[in-house]
Amino acid sequence: MSLPALVRVPRAWGDGGDPMCEAAGMDVGLPEAATVAASTLGEQTAAVAAALPELPVVLGGCCCAHIGATSGLAGRHGRIAVIWFDAHGDLNTPETSPSGNAWGMPFRMILDEGHAAVPDCALIGARNLDPPERDFIDQAGLETSDRNLAQVVAGTAGAYIAFDCDVLDPPEVDCFMPEPDGPSLDACVAMVGAVASHARVLGIGFTGLVPSDANPARLRRLLTAALPAQAEGS
Repeated sequence: MSLPALVRVPRAWGDGGDPMCEAAGMDVGLPEAATVAASTLGEQTAAVAAALPELPVVLGGCCCAHIGATSGLAGRHGRIAVIWFDAHGDLNTPETSPSGNAWGMPFRMILDEGHAAVPDCALIGARNLDPPERDFIDQAGLETSDRNLAQVVAGTAGAYIAFDCDVLDPPEVDCFMPEPDGPSLDACVAMVGAVASHARVLGIGFTGLVPSDANPARLRRLLTAALPAQAEGS
């Protein structure tokens, strides 16, 4: 049985993201495989992909850390599913982004670069979307419900879970970009467990946090839901 190992990615590709970088240094009780520090997003993506252990747990930083994770896992396994938990869509492009921050674009980059296909992906918990992101979801037919996870992951080698912690309701987590009216931690643990019940979880990544003594235990609950047998043995 492969045990999960941690890849730290302490970088945030946008303005004012230092707290997310600091959060990537939290102790979540896992053996460490690598820490990736790069001067460009392209270099980071390549380095994360190359550093992935057999069963990666990525700790960012911003959601751009998931680009390297999905790139590496797609190269290793072929067709993968991506289940993206996020209060935001991360589906902008440089042309549509209101802020210009790259951390608002990584899910779209993953799709446009072919690391995963739209029918094999789902965006869960989004509630603050820019109009171009809504247009993309409608035009591409991206799944936005956890009710159809079995269909989303069908035919794939397994799923990568990209978990931006701002998907949670603000009282449930200490995160960089809180958004009201999100699901509870209990609900997200159940949804992550549902992904694991339908597909082999190839890896999971946590992003969008700030340093907090309470956050590591929350991440461990989600990790145990995603990788129950492996997390218990780590």
